[in-house]
Amino acid sequence: MKKSVSLILTALLSISLISGCTQQKEAAAPEVSETPINVAVMKGPTGMGMVSLMNQSEEGASLNPYNFRISGTADEIVADIVKGELDIAAVPANLASVLYNKTEGKISAAAINTLGVLYIVENGNTVNSLEDLKGKTVYSTGKGTTPEYALNYLLTSNGIDPQKDLTIEYKAESTEVAAVLASTPDAIGVLPEPFVTVAKSKNENLRDAISFGDEWKKINGEELVTGVLIVRNEFLENNQGAFETFLSEYKASTEFTKSDLDAAAELVGKYEIVPAPVAKKAIPKSNITFIAGDDMKANLGAYLKILFEQDPKSVGGKLPGEDFYFMNQK
Repeated sequence: MKKSVSLILTALLSISLISGCTQQKEAAAPEVSETPINVAVMKGPTGMGMVSLMNQSEEGASLNPYNFRISGTADEIVADIVKGELDIAAVPANLASVLYNKTEGKISAAAINTLGVLYIVENGNTVNSLEDLKGKTVYSTGKGTTPEYALNYLLTSNGIDPQKDLTIEYKAESTEVAAVLASTPDAIGVLPEPFVTVAKSKNENLRDAISFGDEWKKINGEELVTGVLIVRNEFLENNQGAFETFLSEYKASTEFTKSDLDAAAELVGKYEIVPAPVAKKAIPKSNITFIAGDDMKANLGAYLKILFEQDPKSVGGKLPGEDFYFMNQK
């Protein structure tokens, strides 16, 4: 009798454990969106870090359904975020703060996706320090976003007046700067990867003269935050579970880009961000990352504070509030 009772109790305990494990598995199942999530990335490192997820979505293998868009400039993204036509977007870091202020707190920053990818590139051999830029013309993209404010910060921190000591000529897109560098002797330009590699593929005389990331660290010891992922708060409030599933899928995508160079380069070429051979050379220098939670808040907050102290309008007139930082990742 005792043996029978013991066997029954053991069986019941086993059933209970199995049931508990099943419930845990069910509870751990990711939440997904029933309708496509609209996501925009820029033609560059943010797009390169997203290609694996884009490909999975196209093949019906992603957890969430997505509509992806690759934009050449941040301006194309801003208007659609404000209008509510985009749910998630990768934008220059300072622009995330500008949008937060412009929309009165209707967007949040969820992750840093790119660190220092900006370089001063020269068609020649006359620039070896920021001091060497005095009296010269520098072509750059990104007026009103990270390239402009990062360049101004580096110059002023080294005693160089961006308005008086040199001429900075802004172009709408990185491809335009790359074209000038490739075709103009002694030209100097500010470019992010992968467009540095694109330009070098067209002119073997081009060289990386100065790394923004290295110069930034020399001044304040901090990482230069280049790009971040933002989310519309209305979408977030109604779809937080699906959004956190997206973050998991996106993180895996960035890790794929960094770890499987050949396959990632092929996908970058497939989505016409840059040709695959260029992507293979550019990815290791593109500082693609995924930093969320407390580390994201600390790094992004420090970066925005530096920009604010230099020029308040660079972050939209004031630093964003605590609610700017999405901290609820599971």
